[in-house]
Amino acid sequence: MLTICDRNRYPGRRDFLRVGGLTLGGLALDRLLAARASAAAAGRPVSDKSVIFLFMHGGPSQIETFDPKLTAPSEIHSATGEVATTIPGVTFGGTFPQLAALAHRISVVRSFVPGDANHNIKPVVCPDTGGANLGSLYAHVAGSNHPVTGLPTNVALFPRAVDPGAQPEVTQFGRFDATGGLGAATAPFLPGAGGDMQQDMRLSVPIERLEDRRQLLRGLDRLQASLEDAAGTNGADRLREQAFSTILGGVADAFDLGKEDPRTVARYDTAPLVRPDAISRRWNNHKNYVDNARALGRLLLLARRLCERGCGFVTVTTSFVWDMHADQNNATMEEGMRYMGLPFDHAVSAFLEDVASRGLSDKILLVACGEMGRTPRINKNGGRDHWGNLGPLMLAGGGLRMGQVIGESSRDAAEPRADPVGIRNVIATIAHTLFDVGTLRVTRGVARDVLRTTEWDPIPRLM
Repeated sequence: MLTICDRNRYPGRRDFLRVGGLTLGGLALDRLLAARASAAAAGRPVSDKSVIFLFMHGGPSQIETFDPKLTAPSEIHSATGEVATTIPGVTFGGTFPQLAALAHRISVVRSFVPGDANHNIKPVVCPDTGGANLGSLYAHVAGSNHPVTGLPTNVALFPRAVDPGAQPEVTQFGRFDATGGLGAATAPFLPGAGGDMQQDMRLSVPIERLEDRRQLLRGLDRLQASLEDAAGTNGADRLREQAFSTILGGVADAFDLGKEDPRTVARYDTAPLVRPDAISRRWNNHKNYVDNARALGRLLLLARRLCERGCGFVTVTTSFVWDMHADQNNATMEEGMRYMGLPFDHAVSAFLEDVASRGLSDKILLVACGEMGRTPRINKNGGRDHWGNLGPLMLAGGGLRMGQVIGESSRDAAEPRADPVGIRNVIATIAHTLFDVGTLRVTRGVARDVLRTTEWDPIPRLM
C-alpha cells in the first residue's frame, strides 16, 4: 500500500495512511526460473519447483472421491455413482467428471493410510515435522522471502484471502501457521487474516512524488536502501524492513486477481456451482459450504499466481466441510458431495488445464488429501463417519509420473490391500520435490526436522 508521510521522519508504526494498492509489476517466469536455477547452482539446496497443498479439512471419503467400489454392496459403494476416466479400467466418484477426463494428468493413491481418525491438520502440520507447517520447513531452507521477487516463500490461503465476507479459518484442531522449533520467521504469510504485519505492509513516500512515477520509483529505491541500513537495530526494525521489502518485491501484484484474464477467472470460479439458497439450512455447516463454493476456485488461482512468482509452498484450505456424518451439522454423502465434490472437481480441473497451458505442470506439484478418510459403510442416516485406516490422496504435476493409480484398497475400501502409503511418504515426496536433497544434507545449519523428511521414502512409482 502507498503511504503519505513527513519525509524527514523515519516511518514508524503509527505513520501509515492507507491510500490504495501499489503495483510494481511482476517478474517474467523465465527470469524467475533462471534466478532459481542460478541460486541452486550457487549451492542453495532448493529446486526450481513449488508445492500447493490442497487440504480437504474434515476428512473426505476415499469411496466417493477416487475409489467408488461400484461392485460392492449398496451400503459400501459410492453414493454418487462413478464415472469412467481416461485411465483404462479406472473410475472416480460421480461428482468428479472433469477430473475423470484429466486423469492422465494426475496420480491417485488408493492405499493411503492417514493413521488415525481424529480431526487435526495432519499432514500439513503434524508431529512428524516437529509440529511445523510443511511450508515452514521450506522457508527455513529457502528464506522467508524469495531473493528475487521478495514474495513470501510460505503462504497459507483461507477463504478470507479472496472473500472478505468468509468466516475466519478453523483453528480448534490445530494452527496452520505453526512453526514448531523453526522460529516465527518461517511462519506462513496469511493474506486476509489481519494482524500487525499485514497492517504495516505499506510504503512511505513524500506526497509531491505521487505525480511522477519515475521519481516515485527512484524514491522507493532510496527508501529500500535506507530501510536496509536501519534494519538490525531491534526486532521491530527487522520486521518492518521485511514487510517493506515484501511490498517492494511486487506482492501487491501477485495477490491481485484483477490482473488475470477475466476468462481465466471465470474458468476457476466455483461460486455459480452451489448457490447459497440451494444449500439446505438444516445443516449447521451451511455457511461452511457457502464459503467453500465461493472461494475454492479463486484460492487455487491465487495459489498458482504465487507459485508463478516465486512462492515455494502454498497451503490452501476452506472451511471444515468434508465431515459428512449426516447429523445436525453435516450433510449426507450424496448431498454433501454436491456441495463439496462439484466445486473441487471444477477448481482442480481448471488448475490442471491452466498450469498446463502455461508450461508449469512440471514446476508446480499439487497435493490433495484430508486428515482422515470415512467409514466403509454408510451409516443409517446416509453419512459416513471417521476412519483412519484409509483415505484419498491425489497428486498432480511437479515433474512426477502421472496417469496412474498407486496401491490398492481392500474390497470394502477399509484398508490397503497392497502398497500402503503413509504420511511420511507424502512428506518425503514433497521434500524431494522442493529440495536438492544431496546439497541439503551437506548444508550447515539445516534443522533436524527438515533433514529427517529427506530420509523417508517418497511415494513409490512417482519419483
